[in-house]
Amino acid sequence: MQSGGLKRRELVALLGGAAAACAMPAYAQQTGALRRVGVLMNLAESDPAAQRLIATFREGLNKLGWVEGVNLHIDYRWSAGDVERIRTDAAELIALGPAVILAYGGSVVRPLLKLTRSVPIVFTEVVDPIAAGFIASLAHPGGNATGFSLIDFGISGKWLELLKQISPGIAKAVVFEQPSSPGAAGQMRAIASAAPSFGVEVTSASLSEPGEIEKAIAAQHEANGGSIITVSPLSTVNRDRIIALAARYKVPAVYPLRYFAASGGLISYGPDRLEPYRRAAVYVDRILKGEKPAELPVQAPTKYELVINLKTASALGLTIPPTLLALADDVIE
Repeated sequence: MQSGGLKRRELVALLGGAAAACAMPAYAQQTGALRRVGVLMNLAESDPAAQRLIATFREGLNKLGWVEGVNLHIDYRWSAGDVERIRTDAAELIALGPAVILAYGGSVVRPLLKLTRSVPIVFTEVVDPIAAGFIASLAHPGGNATGFSLIDFGISGKWLELLKQISPGIAKAVVFEQPSSPGAAGQMRAIASAAPSFGVEVTSASLSEPGEIEKAIAAQHEANGGSIITVSPLSTVNRDRIIALAARYKVPAVYPLRYFAASGGLISYGPDRLEPYRRAAVYVDRILKGEKPAELPVQAPTKYELVINLKTASALGLTIPPTLLALADDVIE
């Protein structure tokens, strides 16, 4: 009886183990050393929005069978906008010998490419990777970098359209840009091309001159005009200041990314920032499995979102048209 009981227990254990093995996810069945991935973010680690981006990237990797501590090790560096720190962090990551590096923005990609032309780089949030010299073409990057551009310049004209919709009486608008940013010219061209059809005279103001920001917004207040903020590193750096000045001078402004509206900006229209990190996980997976960045085309955003801050609209004395509210992906009240 004891012997038979033991056999039954052994059989149950064997069957249970087999069932568990079948139920185990693919990543647990992979063997070999941990693959190393570097992540270089030009944001602060304490930034909740930055943490959401990285969480999305990790979730994407998990779905593809890559899990930290199981078959993957990720080295994180958070440069928080510090130019010298970016260079140091880039050198440290490359010295660790990663199989691939995820890089946030052109200010991170540039120093990485100066240090290596062999370590694969998957970038996100680069405005114009061709103008920046990171790739040869969108379809055939040709080097060790590929990834996801931040915007399609064509949407820049949409910002002017939105400004006119929320404030129909506007005849003038100032466009804030960073002249040194590779994407500045493309965004400005699209806005200028759309201006005649909306009867708006556009001028530009440089974000590189801190004193010019308040001066330009104050001028729009006097002219009953509005503001458009383009995508650039300096628009992010000056985000809170621009939003506060627009509120102080009661100037309607259109912003390029959701977090501007979430921080108190009137309205934003731009790409879903989480989407590129899901797609970046796919590119990292493909590179870890042997594909080359030169063979992976750079992709533009496929999902855009409209966010309206009704609290800010009320403070500015604006009534958002119902048709525009109906189109909004998110309304902040």
